[in-house]
Amino acid sequence: MKFLDQAKIFIRSGNGGNGCLSFKREAYLEFGGPNGGNGGRGGDVILECVGSLNTLISFRYQQHFKAMNGHHGKGRNMTGESGKDVTLCVPLGTQIWDEKNKFLLADMTRIGQQIVLARGGDGGFGNAHFKSSTNRAPRKTTLGWQGQEMWIWLRLKLIADAGIIGLTNAGKSTFLSTVSAAKPKIASYPFTTIHPNLGVVNIGDDEFVLADIPGLINGAHMGEGLGDRFLGHIERCTVLLHLIDATGSNPLDDWKIVREEIKAYGSQLESKPEILVFSKIDALAEYAVKALQDLFQEEICERPIALSSASGQGVRYVLKKLIDRIRVNIDRQKASNEEAKDQKRHRMWLP
Repeated sequence: MKFLDQAKIFIRSGNGGNGCLSFKREAYLEFGGPNGGNGGRGGDVILECVGSLNTLISFRYQQHFKAMNGHHGKGRNMTGESGKDVTLCVPLGTQIWDEKNKFLLADMTRIGQQIVLARGGDGGFGNAHFKSSTNRAPRKTTLGWQGQEMWIWLRLKLIADAGIIGLTNAGKSTFLSTVSAAKPKIASYPFTTIHPNLGVVNIGDDEFVLADIPGLINGAHMGEGLGDRFLGHIERCTVLLHLIDATGSNPLDDWKIVREEIKAYGSQLESKPEILVFSKIDALAEYAVKALQDLFQEEICERPIALSSASGQGVRYVLKKLIDRIRVNIDRQKASNEEAKDQKRHRMWLP
């Protein structure tokens, strides 16, 4: 299945049905009074978050979604049937933006979450609605209300516990395929990975979701190489795993490029916990790897972990570090939620 992380679609809710003009006419009942029913309500356009999808590819082939109109009212005080709703299923992590990409309308972060994007129009009133003591035979009816219509953008931001970042050909996909059952495309040329990949990592009794995004380049935050879309997929990650190619011409500059792009992108990505890792150390002598680690220790006061996805050296230690960081952040989030609940209870009991 192809991966698609954004789509522009048109939605329209149904119009309400018109009210009916009718009078009761039976044998021996010449003036039975008004009995025109109200119109039915138009259908809604509903967005539902489901766990069985991981791409927006279905919206590439259909971009227009319209709910059914409500049926008109009928005689004998019969209300028209309501129009059927249209439910659009989207994957977890989908955001809904307005047509100009300025306002966030909804964020689907929970399986089963439903949002009504466009409400159907109410049905019109039949003449029975206007009957009164002074107007026993009204001929007034109203039309159904119009539905809502709009163009919206769907943007998918993957939800993962940890995200792998780095320049092109840093060994991100190789690492993901080594530690999980994911099978991303792996090759020696830049931009082998052209869409994000997810993998579930199991280590002992623990497991977490790891996201591999395509490699970044200079100007990624401005859209170079579709970098701004790729960076969006790690906004929800708890911790970042920064892979640096130890065989590159200048690993320190490579680290600076990625950090500058993350900082320029915003969304507080630069404040996320980061684990620095040298990859492909099997291609270097041990003293060369140690010299690189010493250089980083001196320049940025952090000593990267060395690993080789091909030989497995250092891989388990990196996974252990990831789990520890994820646990710390989960515990911190739980404590923050409990504190917020306590404050809410305290406010409820204030005089």
